[in-house]
This record gives sequence, C-alpha cells and structure tokens, in this order.
Amino acid sequence: MYAVIETGGKQYRVSKGDTIRVEKLPGEEGSVIEFANVLAIKNDDGMVAGEKVASAKVTGKIVGAGRGPKITVFKFKRKKQYKRTQGHRQDYTAVEVQDILA
Repeated sequence: MYAVIETGGKQYRVSKGDTIRVEKLPGEEGSVIEFANVLAIKNDDGMVAGEKVASAKVTGKIVGAGRGPKITVFKFKRKKQYKRTQGHRQDYTAVEVQDILA
C-alpha cells in the first residue's frame, strides 16, 4: 500500500516506514505531523484518486532536519565581462511515514 502526497509544491510517493526529505516544516524532532493533501492511494482494491481520497490522511514523525548539499549558481555573458557566482543550500525536514489512513 502506498500513497501520493503533496507538500512544499512537490509530490512524493510514500509507503509505511519510508523516510522522505521534504521542504522545511515547522515542528521539533519527534513531533507528529499530518499530511492532509493526499492525491492518490494504491491498496489491495486498486488505485483510488480524486474525490474518494479527500478525507485520507498520512501521518509521520519528524526524525531530523538539516541542510542539503551546496550548489553553485554561476551566471555568465560572453564578451560582456559579466560573471556572478552564488551558492545555495536548501533546508529540509526528514519525515518517517507512520500510517496511511484511507
């Protein structure tokens, strides 16, 4: 059984026991978080989506938070002596999926 959830503008396919890295969420390590925006659920009966999963929820526990790897953003225009370098590290929250309530 798995579910497709949406958080932080991205979609994730999750099963019970999976650990996913999502965009930074409020909450401390060990607290329980609930994802109410469930797009689809695949169970023994088949795929269920749309209005039938409007009341479904996925719960998880925050197991950590941190920052992703550094990426380098480099802008360059040839023949114009234009160069700009910038770095970025994205914050994330690691969530362990505990239950899928259909």
